[in-house]
Amino acid sequence: MTLDYGWLLISALLVFLMQAGFLCLETGKIRSKNSINVAAKNLSDFIIAAIVYWMFGFGLMFGDSIWGIFGTSEHFFGATQTPWQISFFFFQMMFCGTAATLMSGAVAERMSFHGYLIITTILCSVIYPVVGHWVWAGAYDQGNTGWLESIGFIDFAGSTVVHSVGGWIALAATIIIGPRLGRFDKSRRLPVGNNLPMAVLGTLLIWLGWFGFNGGSTLALNESVPAVLLNTCVAAAWGGLAASGLFVIRHRYVEVTYILNGVIAGLVSITASAHMVSPLSAALIGFVGGIILYVGNWLMDKWRVDDVLSVVPAHLFAGIWGTLAVALFARTDSLPESATHWSQFQVQILGVVVIGLFSFGISFAFISFINRLTPLRVSNKNEMLGMNISEHRASTELIDLLSSMKTQEDKRDFAAKVPVEPFTEVGQIARQYNRVINRVKEEMHQRDQAIDNFRSSEKRKSAILDSSMDSIITIDLRGFVLEFNPAAERTFGQHKNQVVGSSFINTFVLEKDRPDVQHSLEHKFATSSGLLINRRNSISLKRGGGDIFPAEITITSANVGRESMDEFTLHVRDVTRQHKLQNKLRQQAYSDPLTGLYNRAYLIEQLNRALTANETSGDITAIFFLDLDRFKKINDTLGHKAGDELLLEVAARLSRVVRQNDVIARWGGDEFVVMMRGALTVQATEHTAEKILHVMREPVALGGRELKIPTSIGIALAYDSHISAETLIQHADIAMYFAKKAGRDTYKVFVDEMANTASHQFHSEQALRQSLNTNDAFHVVYQPKVNSEQTIIGLEALARWQHPDGHWIPPTEFIPLAEEANLIIEIEEHIIELVCRQLCEWDAQGIATPPVAINLSGKHLHSPHMLPFVKKILQQYSLPGELLEFEVTEGVFLTEMELCIEVLTELQKLGICIAIDDFGTGYSSLSYLKRLPVNVLKIDRSFVDECATSEEDAKICATIISLAQNLELKTVAEGVENAAQFDFLSEQGCDEFQGYYFFKPLSSTDIQSYLPTLPKALKGSD
Repeated sequence: MTLDYGWLLISALLVFLMQAGFLCLETGKIRSKNSINVAAKNLSDFIIAAIVYWMFGFGLMFGDSIWGIFGTSEHFFGATQTPWQISFFFFQMMFCGTAATLMSGAVAERMSFHGYLIITTILCSVIYPVVGHWVWAGAYDQGNTGWLESIGFIDFAGSTVVHSVGGWIALAATIIIGPRLGRFDKSRRLPVGNNLPMAVLGTLLIWLGWFGFNGGSTLALNESVPAVLLNTCVAAAWGGLAASGLFVIRHRYVEVTYILNGVIAGLVSITASAHMVSPLSAALIGFVGGIILYVGNWLMDKWRVDDVLSVVPAHLFAGIWGTLAVALFARTDSLPESATHWSQFQVQILGVVVIGLFSFGISFAFISFINRLTPLRVSNKNEMLGMNISEHRASTELIDLLSSMKTQEDKRDFAAKVPVEPFTEVGQIARQYNRVINRVKEEMHQRDQAIDNFRSSEKRKSAILDSSMDSIITIDLRGFVLEFNPAAERTFGQHKNQVVGSSFINTFVLEKDRPDVQHSLEHKFATSSGLLINRRNSISLKRGGGDIFPAEITITSANVGRESMDEFTLHVRDVTRQHKLQNKLRQQAYSDPLTGLYNRAYLIEQLNRALTANETSGDITAIFFLDLDRFKKINDTLGHKAGDELLLEVAARLSRVVRQNDVIARWGGDEFVVMMRGALTVQATEHTAEKILHVMREPVALGGRELKIPTSIGIALAYDSHISAETLIQHADIAMYFAKKAGRDTYKVFVDEMANTASHQFHSEQALRQSLNTNDAFHVVYQPKVNSEQTIIGLEALARWQHPDGHWIPPTEFIPLAEEANLIIEIEEHIIELVCRQLCEWDAQGIATPPVAINLSGKHLHSPHMLPFVKKILQQYSLPGELLEFEVTEGVFLTEMELCIEVLTELQKLGICIAIDDFGTGYSSLSYLKRLPVNVLKIDRSFVDECATSEEDAKICATIISLAQNLELKTVAEGVENAAQFDFLSEQGCDEFQGYYFFKPLSSTDIQSYLPTLPKALKGSD
């Protein structure tokens, strides 16, 4: 007997050790700003559990039974009981503490401390003891059985009684209090923990404590204990293997948290049947428990239920499985008398359902009621601040460091160093911060000299600014004047010192225009109304004396290098004389001197009249803004005379296609505007746009050549007089810009989202410029290319851009933006240098370096700096050209064919391989294939996708491969996703392959493990 209760006491101490394990696991898995709160909860819930369980929890669970539902005796336990009974009580108290601790991990980082203690009290005083009475009452007194126990329900050490009960309560709490801030925000990813080694230690302590959890449930040190301990260990190991293995299969890397949670799921799964199954069955039970953990995590994410430590999948779902596994895997001789596996399964199902309904229903009702009385969740502000401070006023080393740094900032005293706490990570940060401050002092000394030189340069710039005949004014985002040159002083009649620091809008803009100008400024002059950046804007301004004058304002962004500042330069021109001249000329003629069409002035006048008349007539006014695509190229190649002839032809065609009462005007250069008015609809305006495009597509003979006139059209409609003529034309201009972006030779109708998109594009362009000033914004990943034997024979370099706000932008978004902003050459040069540097590093490490393919844009290929840069970079890194391959799309060859041939020939002389990317989707002419110095054809993925299932795509792929073979070119199939595609292309004679079937894009570090297996001949210079 002494040995029995001695074994119970040892097991109880092991179970108590699980409290330390849960503490380490939770503090390691949550963010450090909440670690003290989690530790306080773990200790406090055990204190509450011990007190409540001693007072009346044990009595409810094991006291004299009322109808097998709850007990009524054994309260304030320990005064008259035997040593064995006390040992039994002590062992069960540890179980109650474990059940109470489970909820802490699920609701971590957002539940208030007092709310958590209230729910813990409910669990320990009502839910857990009652459920325990149903299942285990007879363990203390064999004649005092609970109702589930009496019908044969088996839960050896508490898969359901302890773990599912705790999991049900955790599920109710997480549903009611909701997820953490940002938990399901796809643009960010919450950290998986601040100290994963601590979490691993916690799991190991839990594993060790579980031996007491299951082994002590025999209630005696008998011959079944070794088997119980073995089954416990085996199930935990297989649970960890299953969960982590599934994660690796899906994500291709090891996630530590899935190992930890898989082990716990395996332990929970075996807890109900550890005394009655074989080790092989225990391994299977644990393995399935790990699978359930993985699937449960996926379901919780899908249901958007935020369970920080995966308590619900690991304890509730795995606990249910473990309880049902009793009937599936238990030895027949260990089942209750006359019970079969099927009848036992029915009993187990009944127990799981009843306990689940009771636990979840009671806890959900209690928690909802309490949440109405006192919020269980901390405020958003306190959650962001961290619960260490908001709940416990507890500081940390990091907070102390930040306070010291804030003191430096407030006092502007950077001579004093921040305190360094030795032997800690925060101390290392403080030490490095002090080093940075010292370096800043040195840099400031060197910068003083640079400032002297800068001042000299600024004086020269000021002289230029002062001598300008135009008024040049610089304002900030608030509209305050920063610079005011002498011409501005003369124009506005005020000195610089009178206006600097005052609002330009309030001082010089007319009151009726201030809201629009203020709105434009707030959106950095990229809105659909008001003033627009990089455009000539007409507006009336007032001088210091109150006189009003017409002005033309051109707004540009003030840039320093590539970084956009929140400042704007206004080039203001007093156009009073021009207006007077226009008024005089208006009496003489309204026509454009070249085309005979109406001019801009007449159009604006008629448009203003139309907009005013719309208010009473109910008519709709439509503006068509036309821009001839690539008109400059015609001027440059055929001469201005041919350009003038083209403009005359455009005027004639527009006159034929529009109505007689419509206004046609030449806006300027190659831009034309058509104004229509009447009972118009969007469909009617679109029909007119189609007619214009159709007539423009008819060939025209110029300079002995027959050319087409592709045209981009933007359409804007005005339904009343609340929009100005300038704004309406701006809308049409913006829509025309979107038509050009859509591929030219088309039309677009203005919608408000276009203005927002223009603003977004402006910000994205500035971010892209800013990223070019950093060293780590652009990254290169490498996707291997393999031969028919699936041996790696080359790589393709793929660029990735990390936006300054932290999220990753795909190449499909930032490459077109870079081309439009004329940044593509700088980016591609940066990528080429990164690739060459990596090749050099691999070569220095003795790694066989394969050829790397780099995508090249048309602008870069046509740039005069292309060849000198490539030669310089190869010489700088001492690389042979054979290690590089440039991929160019077919569309590049539609223009500047001779220049393309010249540049590609020079690249080939350097040993660089030339590939045509996305072959078959563009120009695809045999004439250019015959002339161009090309080595490789890359079959576009759109043909590869269904080459093994679509007869048409199969023929296209076979034709391209055959064509390449006849021209003695290599073929590369990109986008190979499955074996059927690979087998088909191999049979057709394709040389190389690339796609997810073989490899996804890998980092330079990950790809290294594959490179040493390459043939030595691929090292280029070897």
